Amino acid sequence: MAVDQSGVWRFRELLPIVQDVERVVTLREGNTPLYEMPRCAELTGVDWLLAKHQGMNPSGSFKDTGMTAALSVAVERGFQWVACASTGNTSAAMAAYAARAGLRCIVFIPDGKIAWGKLSQAMDYGALTVQLKTDFDGCLNLLTRLVRQFPIYLLNSVNPYRLEGQKTPAMEMMEQMEWQVPEHLVVPGGNLGNSSALGKGFLEMKHLGLIQRVPKISVIQAEGANPLYRWFTDENQEMKPVQAETRATAIRIGNPASWKKASRVIEETGGWCEQVSEQEIALAKAEIGAEGVGCEPASAVTLAGLKKLVAAGRVKREQRVVLLLTGHTLKDPQYTIDYHRGELLTAAEIAVATVSERAQHEALRKPPMVLEAEEAVVLKALETHMATANAEDTNTTHGSPA
Repeated sequence: MAVDQSGVWRFRELLPIVQDVERVVTLREGNTPLYEMPRCAELTGVDWLLAKHQGMNPSGSFKDTGMTAALSVAVERGFQWVACASTGNTSAAMAAYAARAGLRCIVFIPDGKIAWGKLSQAMDYGALTVQLKTDFDGCLNLLTRLVRQFPIYLLNSVNPYRLEGQKTPAMEMMEQMEWQVPEHLVVPGGNLGNSSALGKGFLEMKHLGLIQRVPKISVIQAEGANPLYRWFTDENQEMKPVQAETRATAIRIGNPASWKKASRVIEETGGWCEQVSEQEIALAKAEIGAEGVGCEPASAVTLAGLKKLVAAGRVKREQRVVLLLTGHTLKDPQYTIDYHRGELLTAAEIAVATVSERAQHEALRKPPMVLEAEEAVVLKALETHMATANAEDTNTTHGSPA
């Protein structure tokens, strides 16, 4: 059966949410790779670093694992319409699974605050897209009121069945690691359903006796969209929504729906919450890309945050760490193009970077060459480039900075 090939539904004994498993809607999601990240480990200061890449799901993000679960419930309950508010990935996943099931779907997106590559997916899968002149939180608030008046099934992460599907990567991870629990799991923080779901997965495995302990789960947010970080560092622990601003559009959320669940997971597992700047995100994304792995900007906050956790002594060199990469690198290609052309960061952002960070950016950027279509011109340019690259390799081999 198709469900046996799904990385979500093969754990169906732990997902008692549908009566007829043969009717579930699946695109064979899950079963995503766990990559070794030796270069990023060296840069970060740990000996052992892996990345669980949820961007390798059918629609290119971790949202598929939750969407197969929640949309299957919608089908079983007889809904013909489904809807979500989205910064991109949720809309792509919902539209794909709705198309597969033959349901109609509506996507509410914030005006001008979305990666267009993601929206193109929703369009391609047949969604009705409604662009509202507000932010993500405004879209979700409006949609929450509308579903009370129309027979539309809400598929944002407030839907509990989304979190049931999104807990399964924790189980996959343990299989891939031969049930050896890492000391740390580092997760991006947007609407905070993902960290909540993964924490639930690990805690359930511990309760069942499949593992003896759970990893410390830490959540990383962008500085411009950091309500959980502010709560975490506030003596009164009061959640105050923020006006979210970050180029990492997938986590551009100022009033996260699942913050209480996420905060409990952080506290129960002994993790932390950290924030990272736009410059730190851009650098981390390029470093992940240099491993040949790649991810969307929101995923890169994990590596940027891990650097801070190591520097603060919260992660030790010898401890095992897994980064959760939530989206594929092609989710936001314009971000990558702008970075490598030197057009992403503002002068103010570059000004506050250290000399070392500027050198790292310079080494990582790979802008395209623009040459005359003449053999001599191309040959000379390639010879110069290769000589420079060889010199850098020689310096690196001898332990000198490139």
